[in-house]
Amino acid sequence: MAKINPDTLNLEERVVRTNKCQKTTKGGRNMSWSALVIVGDGQGHVGAGLGKARAIPDAIRKGIDAAKKNIILVPIVDGTLPHEIFQHEGAAEVMLRPASPGTGIVAGSSMRTILELAGVHDVLGKSLGSSNAVNICWATMTALRKLKRVEDVARLRSTTVEALMPWMSKREETSNV
Repeated sequence: MAKINPDTLNLEERVVRTNKCQKTTKGGRNMSWSALVIVGDGQGHVGAGLGKARAIPDAIRKGIDAAKKNIILVPIVDGTLPHEIFQHEGAAEVMLRPASPGTGIVAGSSMRTILELAGVHDVLGKSLGSSNAVNICWATMTALRKLKRVEDVARLRSTTVEALMPWMSKREETSNV
């Protein structure tokens, strides 16, 4: 997959989580911060990054830079996902299902922020296993990376979309009448 240039996109940034880390040494306590940042344009492009630094603004800036390096293109069909996906990443498990128009984003934690910034309008999401926002973020990003469009699957199988999904063409005929 070709790398996406973040400079050409109109990206919105959101900080999902900040975390303070404290290390006690002989000389005293050393504090540092980590920030989980999501960037997206609402048109299918989304990225996530984790930044770590001694101060929160520096951690957020590093997180934004990391997120811009990890931007992916999410296949969106009629405002929702093309198919259901279940992804296991570390201790986090996420399930994403397409939803009918008007449902909205039914998801929690960092999953909701990722889907909003990606531009998905109707989806059902469930976090199973770990409730850690960082792990859920990575599992959601992996799940979105693995989504496939029906046109791509038909091309890989050397067939047509109509042969792959005959019920879809029948539904379009009845809706046009």
